[in-house]
Amino acid sequence: MKKDENKKSDFEQVLEAISSKKHFLIVSHARPDGDAIGSQLALSYALKQIGKLAHVVCRDQPPAYFRFLPGLSDIIFTDTIEETFDAVIVLECGSLERTEIEGLNKQFLINIDHHIGNSMYGSVNWFDETAAACGEMVFRIISALGIPLTKDIATLLYVTILTDTGSFRHSNITEHTFDICKTISAAGVSPAEVSDIVFQQERLEKLRLTGLLLNQMELQGNGQVAVLNVSKKILKNTGCSIGDLEGLVNLPLDVSEVQAVVLFKELEDGIKVSLRSKGNIDVRTVATQFGGGGHRNAAGFNCPSSDKATQEVIIEDVLSAIKNTKHHTPTQQ
Repeated sequence: MKKDENKKSDFEQVLEAISSKKHFLIVSHARPDGDAIGSQLALSYALKQIGKLAHVVCRDQPPAYFRFLPGLSDIIFTDTIEETFDAVIVLECGSLERTEIEGLNKQFLINIDHHIGNSMYGSVNWFDETAAACGEMVFRIISALGIPLTKDIATLLYVTILTDTGSFRHSNITEHTFDICKTISAAGVSPAEVSDIVFQQERLEKLRLTGLLLNQMELQGNGQVAVLNVSKKILKNTGCSIGDLEGLVNLPLDVSEVQAVVLFKELEDGIKVSLRSKGNIDVRTVATQFGGGGHRNAAGFNCPSSDKATQEVIIEDVLSAIKNTKHHTPTQQ
């Protein structure tokens, strides 16, 4: 069958939808990370520059160390949307349920995501698994629409890339990632200054939480998998919240023997499992088995409980991912 050469690409459809509409709501997933909150705010700033109306909504407050981000005070925190918009732009959500916001299903949805497993729930869908962060996709939209890259927008985009690449340590980085960072730097952003704010302005309570978690850490599979458990009681006793856990899952990877980390977080509605890994170890395959998703080195999913039997199954799956990676790694000559 001959390909329809006149059919617009997914990216072109997104640009057309944004150009033709006026009033936007921009949402992302619950418990937002740097990529989610940075992408939302950057896109809202950009749309306002070309005369659009744009509102940013989140289900939950972002971690406290993002309080320096431009536009943070304009975010509306709610779990229900009653107003109708010309379009709702949903960023980095594999499914609409990831937003944990009611009232979105009847809107015109523009779905923009880079996580494998996206269910293509939007009226318009643009999926790009090669993007190291959703912020890279937002950068492409801004560039295509000819919107000037202000320092505020550039700062927000840098936060998306810095956090979603694990400080440029994950395998999702491409040459394009560094090209974007070069452009961002030229817009007046100081990478060192932003990194200092994000990673070196923590509360003392988080430091105490970090020490407690690492002290209770378990090693499985001859030290290849580090297992961390966070209960609501631990958070309460240390004066911390779920947001304070951001980044802690990566710490055990600094140990040479540790190839992957499993973090079990107790939430009000169940258990959130976060997975991290090194190199070519694909923990995303483990997450997808449990209805989750993510990237090769950073993935996650929800499960109803974290009893010993459940944890053992998940840990065994992670160990299998490590074994399979080693089995398929070419022998060095």
